[in-house]
Amino acid sequence: MKNKVFIIAELSANHGGKIETAIETIKAAKRTGADAIKLQTYTPDTITLDCDSDDFIIKGTIWEKRKLYDLYQEAFLPWEWHEKLFEVANEEGLVCFSSPFDKTAVDFLENLGTPIYKIASFEITDIPLIEYAASKGKPMIVSTGIADYEDIKLAVDTCRSVGNDDITLLKCTSSYPAPIEEANLVMMGRLAKDFGVKVGLSDHTLGIVVPLLSVAMGATMIEKHFILDRAIGGPDASFSLNEQEFTEMVNAVRQAESAIGTESYVLTEKQKSGKAFSRSLYVAKDVKEGNVVDAMNVRSVRPGFGLHPKHFGEVLGKKFNRSLNKGSRLDWEHLS
Repeated sequence: MKNKVFIIAELSANHGGKIETAIETIKAAKRTGADAIKLQTYTPDTITLDCDSDDFIIKGTIWEKRKLYDLYQEAFLPWEWHEKLFEVANEEGLVCFSSPFDKTAVDFLENLGTPIYKIASFEITDIPLIEYAASKGKPMIVSTGIADYEDIKLAVDTCRSVGNDDITLLKCTSSYPAPIEEANLVMMGRLAKDFGVKVGLSDHTLGIVVPLLSVAMGATMIEKHFILDRAIGGPDASFSLNEQEFTEMVNAVRQAESAIGTESYVLTEKQKSGKAFSRSLYVAKDVKEGNVVDAMNVRSVRPGFGLHPKHFGEVLGKKFNRSLNKGSRLDWEHLS
């Protein structure tokens, strides 16, 4: 389908430490109508250091005062699960890909045949990682949640420097959950214009208003955290959609796509049939041969089967060459 938004269900940490939950989440994502399931490929040791110093303590988020290492220890998806999850997604007809967080993850995902690489917002400054992932020749998705212009330009230029120009930049607000008033969706158009790339949304707001609006503003891709049941808990549960909510989002996005349509003046069959209710010129009272056309005996009225109203000035003053009853469609052949 032309202009079909690619909808990604983000598994993230919503597996509760059980592969069975991860598998059921993939199957549920398929039921919602999502196009893809996205994983995250890291271990605590590939993403941070096991360190208790103040720099490694989280501040100002829902994970307040937690140690980075401990958070990622809870959240990470075991690498030994990946092959099975890719297999399940393939059986379900979902695209399965992942966000790598270091070069070993890229190598690992290459062996699994990942079709896409997603660079998370906080990794947009990891230029060696972006260069290595982009060098594999797969489509690159890059979130821009913490990035300024120079960060984004460097990331895009890095992809292109290794011959990869299949780039989608995602407008993202790196806040968990993100305030709706900070969504700033107008930036999608700016990203597309400034960098010559496809654009989309990585959304952490609550609900589906922001994803739905993004469709009308040019999003080609929407990524949203997905969970079987928020009762599972975990680091991302509070800003993840459950199956019912994600299904509602997918359905709303598809309706929005239909509403947007395409740029064309060609009328649909339904619009053409509506022409019957437009205005046209009709005989407004009984006339006889030789009567002069005036504003009393010819009028522009509904329906639209007579002469076009644009001819009204031309027919005034002409004579009828036959008698006509009120309600007759006016035609040039009636006049002399």
